Amino acid sequence: MCRTMLYKMVVLFVILLNSYVTRASDPDPVQDFCIANTESASHAKQCKNSSLVTVEDFVYAGIKVPGKFGPTGLSGVSVNSNVFPGLNTLGMSLVRADFEVGGVNVPHLHPRATEIAFVLEGTIYSGFVDTNNKVFAKVIEKGEVMVFPRGLVHFQMNVGDTPATILGSFDSQNPGSQRIPAAIFGSGIKEKLLEKAFGMSSKEISKLKKKLSPH
Repeated sequence: MCRTMLYKMVVLFVILLNSYVTRASDPDPVQDFCIANTESASHAKQCKNSSLVTVEDFVYAGIKVPGKFGPTGLSGVSVNSNVFPGLNTLGMSLVRADFEVGGVNVPHLHPRATEIAFVLEGTIYSGFVDTNNKVFAKVIEKGEVMVFPRGLVHFQMNVGDTPATILGSFDSQNPGSQRIPAAIFGSGIKEKLLEKAFGMSSKEISKLKKKLSPH
């Protein structure tokens, strides 16, 4: 094979490899399942011995009821491989979100996953903002579904007169979650920068930081 042809093949291989890597998210599993061994002290989740796996490893009952409600009227119960080891390596996770009347899921994003939200009960004002700062939002009701593309800021609010429930599904076992108010005002960014960015007084910034800082 001539050197020119070999060089072209190497370049093509590198381009294809780079294209694959940039599109990859959670890796594809290489076995039927890998039940996370919760007893392992290792940071990396090791697989439970397959001879010890039972049907109970593939069933989770932790979202039968709402969790504890926060100050915005939202209760969120995550279902990931940390609480449901059967999800390990399968590239997906869930969340149950319950809303009191007027409850809000503040603007937030998931850096590693697209989310599909299915309304189980209630009436929800739901939407997201794209990178051109265009908002896509509408009221969705029981039985309807909305998708939030990966990494885009999205939000929900119960606009009905009864409690509401959403089931969210992610295409990653670890989607991550970053709540915008807490990320900006509760993360330790210097007040002077925030004052200039938002046109707010030092007193107003301090009040927000005190309210949103982790306790």
